[in-house]
Amino acid sequence: MTQDTSAFSKTTNIGKTERMISAIAGSLLLYKITKKHKSDTLLLLAGGYLLYRATSGNCPIHSLFSGKGSDHPRNVNVRASVIVNRPRAEVYAFWRKLENLPLFMKHLDSVDEIDEYTSAWKVKIPGGLGHIRWEAEIVKEEEGTVLSWQSVEGSAIKNAGKINFSDTPAQGTRIDALISYHAPLGKFGEGISHLLTPVFSEMIQNDILSFKRYIEDPQTTL
Repeated sequence: MTQDTSAFSKTTNIGKTERMISAIAGSLLLYKITKKHKSDTLLLLAGGYLLYRATSGNCPIHSLFSGKGSDHPRNVNVRASVIVNRPRAEVYAFWRKLENLPLFMKHLDSVDEIDEYTSAWKVKIPGGLGHIRWEAEIVKEEEGTVLSWQSVEGSAIKNAGKINFSDTPAQGTRIDALISYHAPLGKFGEGISHLLTPVFSEMIQNDILSFKRYIEDPQTTL
């Protein structure tokens, strides 16, 4: 019997975590197409390929790139800003209690604070594929002014974030957020990071606007 050693053999060559990340990224790209109500061939191909990766566990491109060159993917950096009609101390206190985040970040299933600086984040995988969980730690805290965090070493999701809080002339609070993700999927992530950036950007901007609506009127249905 001849063994198929082709890069396109349908053997499982990626792990469970990478399959889950593929499911998230692929679903986000296809959601973007649905929301735009028009065809985008590049997004459609990338989203479909990522979902194939997730469901089959097979990545043809993984084999092609295996052992070749650097495997450090590009970061996806997202910036968002909003002015909230609430005092800075109140706004900061709400963010600092990380378990509040799923109240307005709808892609988050839960955030559990393990100790003063470490928390466990959980996201529901689209399509009923389960959950993905990672831990993050607060790396800088200036009460009322700055809050920044990063995922701990070995986490399935590699991300970091920084939120700046400042007063506005109208006694409100300006929030400036910078969220950084490692583009998923190793070498393949290099090729799709420019596709994921606007998708993540829209998601984060929506989260920030949802926070504004929630903190200004907690009775608002998000």
